[in-house]
Amino acid sequence: MTSQPPSDSESPADERERVRALVEAIRDESVRVARVQASLVRLRAEALQIALDQMARVRSRDTRAREMPVRSLALEIAVATHTHDLTVQKELSDAHTLTEKFAATVDALGEGRIGMRHAQAILETGIVLDDDDTRAGWEQVVLARAERDSPGRVRAFGRELAESVHPVGMTERHARAAATRGVSVRDLADGMAELSVILPATVAYGIRDRLRRQAAAIRAAAAEAQTEEAPEATGADTGSDAHTGGAAGTAPTPMDGTAAVGENPGSDAPASLDECGEAMPEAPAHAAFLSVDTPAEVTALDVPSVAEDPQSSPRDTRTLAQIGADLCADLLLTAAPAVDPTTDATCPGGLGAIRGHVQITVPVMTLLGHADVGASLDGLTPIDPQTARHLAARAPGWDRVLCDPVTGTVLEVDRYSPTTSQRRFLAARDRHCRAPGCRAPIGRCQLDHNHEAHDGGPTHLSNLAYFCVRHHTLKTETDWTVTQEADGSLRFHSPLGQDHHEKLAGRVMFVPDADPPPF
Repeated sequence: MTSQPPSDSESPADERERVRALVEAIRDESVRVARVQASLVRLRAEALQIALDQMARVRSRDTRAREMPVRSLALEIAVATHTHDLTVQKELSDAHTLTEKFAATVDALGEGRIGMRHAQAILETGIVLDDDDTRAGWEQVVLARAERDSPGRVRAFGRELAESVHPVGMTERHARAAATRGVSVRDLADGMAELSVILPATVAYGIRDRLRRQAAAIRAAAAEAQTEEAPEATGADTGSDAHTGGAAGTAPTPMDGTAAVGENPGSDAPASLDECGEAMPEAPAHAAFLSVDTPAEVTALDVPSVAEDPQSSPRDTRTLAQIGADLCADLLLTAAPAVDPTTDATCPGGLGAIRGHVQITVPVMTLLGHADVGASLDGLTPIDPQTARHLAARAPGWDRVLCDPVTGTVLEVDRYSPTTSQRRFLAARDRHCRAPGCRAPIGRCQLDHNHEAHDGGPTHLSNLAYFCVRHHTLKTETDWTVTQEADGSLRFHSPLGQDHHEKLAGRVMFVPDADPPPF
């Protein structure tokens, strides 16, 4: 179909008709392209099968010699199509896998019901399923989704579904996959190179987050320096804050929408208890997920790297590739650049103080160790449960996601650790320990959920109060109970049945008046 140039006299109705015709033509051509791509997939698979048959007839035990038929075929096609033979070899491999393990997908591609990007998404997410029957059932479900949705959504859906039906637990698969971590370099033009690192997902996303936020801090520092050098040109008042978008006086926030929370993880547990969060509080039955925002502080989480022998000193069992990957992760996550143009005003602590954050979502049963699935990074990338539990135990804050037990719909989200604004309000309200007769200052107190969080108590102002370590421990370890009323006063009930009403301390307030004061 040939498009005609628009005329000056064309009406809006005519334009709509032309656009409608173009959309239909694009759809028809896309179907034709899909059919051609399916034909290419089958041709590549057939060619590779011939090379594989030739490999089977090679008597040599040398791996390189046995690979020659495939390498030769890839180079033949590369010369004919002006392509790199490594690219061709991957295309041959993908085509053979599609025709052998995802025949229904190739058929759908040939009929134009899906595009090549859909087929690639199905291949990438379904290849982890080894059982033929399981993979065939998975393919039918994902293929139905692919016929009505975008490749990105199909990839996310296929990955999640594959996780749910995979016969091998995530812990075992992650440990096996983590052994392949390493660093590689690919030469590029003009003296450049591409560095590739294979790492656990939590570490890789943490590295990306830190680099992005460091870049933002450097750009903010450069903008401030330019403003200071030419205040007249920018029209800025040198005596005022030149940045109002969060660059001045505040630490940069994550660029991916996650919240960099820095509350004390032990705010709801007395010092005599586990303040590091190793024992996460139990959630009610309808709390389906915990969403954790945590620094990516470690590298090869749950990957055994040091073998300990009681008769000898610890022995490092990592390969050189694994050590290289771990070092790269350590440096990128914790090291500070040699040149740091930021100041404490724009980036407190400098670039080295910026830490990568990742958002972890984990089902409560997995968090408690009763299940082995469901943990994910940003709700998209599956991670192993041990890593999720490790990060959740050391998280500066975590959100409880309350879901309907039947439909799974999110009903409410609250955070176990109080926010900074909640702490400020409660410090101003309580001023000291709220236990009867105690006046321990706020600096020696901890915030307590009056109705315990592990029993379903929310992190609301109406359920929080300051207690010193002594009385916090007493409330936690004995049968003393505390109930907060609407005005912030507390009612204590002792194990012996005594009730005590602890009112808020009054304040002397001076109110303007037309009459002079009586003194």
